[in-house]
Amino acid sequence: MIKVPFDMLVEKIKEQAKISDGEIDAKIKSKMDQLSGLISKEGAAHIIANELGVKLFDESQTKVKIKRILEGMRSVETVGKITQLFDVKEFNRKDGSAGKVLAFTIGDETGTIRVVLWNEQTDIVKDLKMGIIVKVVGAYSRNNNNNLEIHLATKGEIIPNPEGETVGEVAQPVVGRRKIADLKENESNIELLGTIVQAFEPRFYEVCPECGKRAKQKENGFECPTHGSVATAYGYVMNTVLDDGTSTIRTIFFRNQMNNLLQKNNDEILKLKENTAEFQAIKDGLLGKIVKIVGRVTKNEMFDRIEFISQQVFPDPNPDEELKRLEKEAEAVQ
Repeated sequence: MIKVPFDMLVEKIKEQAKISDGEIDAKIKSKMDQLSGLISKEGAAHIIANELGVKLFDESQTKVKIKRILEGMRSVETVGKITQLFDVKEFNRKDGSAGKVLAFTIGDETGTIRVVLWNEQTDIVKDLKMGIIVKVVGAYSRNNNNNLEIHLATKGEIIPNPEGETVGEVAQPVVGRRKIADLKENESNIELLGTIVQAFEPRFYEVCPECGKRAKQKENGFECPTHGSVATAYGYVMNTVLDDGTSTIRTIFFRNQMNNLLQKNNDEILKLKENTAEFQAIKDGLLGKIVKIVGRVTKNEMFDRIEFISQQVFPDPNPDEELKRLEKEAEAVQ
C-alpha cells in the first residue's frame, strides 16, 4: 500500500479543493470527532480527500520527481545526479549462498534518495561516477529504518547519462546538528562538531581497478567477481574517535572522506601504505583538531556500539559560523 505523508495529503487537498489550512484543520477535527477518535489524522485526511474528489496520484505520469516518491510505490521512474556512490558489498545469506549489494544516492531539484541494486545488477557500478545523471526505470520504494529507498526490480534498469535528461541544482537534504550523546542507531543526515582525540593507522585493501569492487586473493593472485584475474588497485579506510564534550564516537572515513580529512590526494595517501612511520606526523597533526562531519549512525554488531560513517568532511569549520550558531542557541534557551 502506498503511504502518503500527512503534509503531502494536506498540500494535495489545498491545491485541488481550493480550501484554506484552517478549513482543512476543521474538517480533519470534525471527521476524527465523528469517528470517536478511532482514526488518525492521516486517515481522516484520506477520507476528506476522497469526499472532495481530490486525486492523490496521477496514474498517467510515468516519471516522478524524487520528492514525489512515496513508500509502497511500484514501477518508479525517476532521474537524478549521483551525489554519493558506495562500494559493492558482498554478503552471505542464511542458506550459505553469496550475494552482492550496491547503493548510491541520487538527487534532483526536489530532494535526494538512496538507490539499491542487488546481485548481477551491481555490475553497472563500472559505468557510474559521481555527478553524472542517471535514469532509474522499474524500481519500487520501501522504508528502511525510517529512510525511504528505491530498489531496482528484477526487470528494472539504470541508464547512465540518459539522452535528453537534465537535472538542475540538487536540493540538499536537511542536516541536523546533534550532540554525540543524543545519537541513535540508523539516524542519517546528522552533523557533528567535535575534536579528534584518537586516530588509527589507515587500512588498505585490494580492489579491482575496473569497477572498484573488493578483490579476493586466490592461489595465482587476486580476482574480481566481475572482471576475473586483475592487477589490483587499493582502497583505504581510516578510523578516529571524535569527542564533542557530551560523549565520544568512533568515526569512519572511507577514501574520499579520508582524502578530505587529511587534505591529501590518492597518490599521497597510498605512499602511507609502504611508509607507516610517516603517519605518526599526520596523526600528531590530527589530535586536538576540531572538525565538522556530516554522515549517518550505524551499529557495529561485533563490538555492540554505534559508530559514525562520514559522508562529508569539513576539516576547517568556519569559527564565525559556529559562533553565530552558539549565539542563536543561547537566545533560544532564554
